[in-house]
Amino acid sequence: MTHINLLALCGSLREGSLNSAVAHAAAGLCRPPAAMTVHGGLDGLPFFNPDVEGSAPPAMVRDFRARLAAADAVLIASPEYARGTSGLLKNALEWVVGSGELVDKPVAVVTASPSLVGGERAQAWLRETLEVMNAQVLPESLRIPRASARITDGRVTDPVLLGELTGVVEAMVRAVEALRRPVA
Repeated sequence: MTHINLLALCGSLREGSLNSAVAHAAAGLCRPPAAMTVHGGLDGLPFFNPDVEGSAPPAMVRDFRARLAAADAVLIASPEYARGTSGLLKNALEWVVGSGELVDKPVAVVTASPSLVGGERAQAWLRETLEVMNAQVLPESLRIPRASARITDGRVTDPVLLGELTGVVEAMVRAVEALRRPVA
């Protein structure tokens, strides 16, 4: 079977981030032929500028776009800030709206939050944005309520959550395999 390249993006810069722990846990749950890399460079992206978006994007933007283009599927782990996603993640997504690296690409959205609703509004915001971008948002996306009780010292420790994350990773792999199947 052909290798499946998965990429995880984390929308938080906070040390000890719940969403960073989730992204790394998901990467650790991958089994061959799939492998997931957690991209750590969103904070290096400059503020989105439509004047240079298409003609002369900065090197960091070109690298980010290339990583997204090379990925067969993407996992986005996002906190909820002010009823939406973080500015960091919003900025990253703005750099790829016009260039299209997420068009028809399977994307799983995971929102981990200490709240009882698990980042519900951030997940809704991201789903809407990704659908506008023509990404294939997976129904197996996951909200993680009370995440601070399920993640200890930067590691997902809750066995139920690990099982749920395994399901998300497996859904990503199935989505990639479905895209690769020849159309009869």
